[in-house]
Amino acid sequence: MKRDFSLGEIAAYLDAELHGEPDLRVRALNTLQDAQAGELAFLANEKYVAHLGESRAEAVILSQKHAVVLMSGATVKNYKGALLIVANPYLGYAKISAWFDRSPQPSAGIHPTAIIDATANVGENVSIAANAVIDADVVIGAGSTIGAGCFIGARSVIGQGAHISANVSIYHDVRIGRNSRIHSGSVIGADGFGFAPNGAGGWQKIHQIGGVQIGDNVEVGACTTIDRGALGDTCIGNGVILDNHVQIAHNVVLGDNSAMAAYSAIAGSSTVGRNCIFAGDAAVVGHLTLCDGVTITARSLVTKSITEPGSYSSGTPLMPTREWRKNAVRMSHLDDLAGRVKSLEKDKG
Repeated sequence: MKRDFSLGEIAAYLDAELHGEPDLRVRALNTLQDAQAGELAFLANEKYVAHLGESRAEAVILSQKHAVVLMSGATVKNYKGALLIVANPYLGYAKISAWFDRSPQPSAGIHPTAIIDATANVGENVSIAANAVIDADVVIGAGSTIGAGCFIGARSVIGQGAHISANVSIYHDVRIGRNSRIHSGSVIGADGFGFAPNGAGGWQKIHQIGGVQIGDNVEVGACTTIDRGALGDTCIGNGVILDNHVQIAHNVVLGDNSAMAAYSAIAGSSTVGRNCIFAGDAAVVGHLTLCDGVTITARSLVTKSITEPGSYSSGTPLMPTREWRKNAVRMSHLDDLAGRVKSLEKDKG
C-alpha cells in the first residue's frame, strides 16, 4: 500500500526545523540527484553540496550549516524546495527511512507446511512461513518472524520481535535476543574449526559442545557464520551489526555496538571490546584481546592484542594508522632514495 506523509509530520518525528509548508506531502525517499517533486532527499556528505542547487526534491534533510549557505544564495540559489534542518542529517535519513520501507510484512500465523515439534513453545503473534522446521524444546518469543525454509535447532531460543529471514540455519542451543535480525543464508551455531593432530597424519575432531549467545538488537548479514563454542559459548553483544559474509569463530566474544564489514573475521577465542569497527576484509588471529573503541582498517590483519583505543592498520608490525600512513608515503620514495644512495656510493668510490 502506497503512503505519503506531510512535511509537518516528518518534522515532528525528526525534531527538525521546517522551512516550508507543513501540509506539503512526500511519497518517497530518494537521492539529491534523482529526487523529483513529491520526494524527500537528504544532504549529509560535503561532496554532494553541489547537487543541491540542481535537486528537484520536494524537501531536503540537511544541517544548519548547509541551510545557512542555501538560504544566503551564495552557491546553490536554484533550489526551491522545503528544508528540514536537523543536527545530524544522516541519522535523520536513517530514522525516516523506516516510513518508506516497502518490505512485505508477514502476517501472524503458521503455514501448514511448517513442521513444529510438539515440545516447542511458540509465543503470540508469531509468523512461521512455509517449510520452516522448529525442533524440540525451541522457544520463539512473541511477535517474531521465522522465514520460509528456516531450521531452528533443539533448545534454541528466539527473542521477542526477532526476524529470521528465509533459509537461515540455527543449530541447537543458540540464544538470539529481542528485535534481532538474521538475514538469509546465515548459519548460527555450526561447529567451530576444532581438530587435533592424531599422530598418523590425520585429524581428530574436537566436538563443539558449547552454544551461541546473541544479544538484543543485533543485525546479522546474509551468508554470515557464527560458530558455536568448543567449551562455553560464542557471545555477541547487544547492538552489534555484522555485514554479509562475516566469520565469527568459536568462543569469540564481540562487545556491544561493534560493527564488522563484509569478509571480516575473528579467529577462535579472541575477545573484542565494545564499539569496535572492522572495515572490509579485516581479520583478527586467535586468542587475542582488543580493547573498547578499536578500528581496524580494510584488509588489515591483527596479530597481537591491542590495549589502547584508536585506528590500526596492517604493517610490520601492526601499528597505529597514523604511523602506517606515514610509512606508506615513505615507501613510495624508496626507489628514489635507493638511487641517491647508489649515486653517493659511486661518487665516494
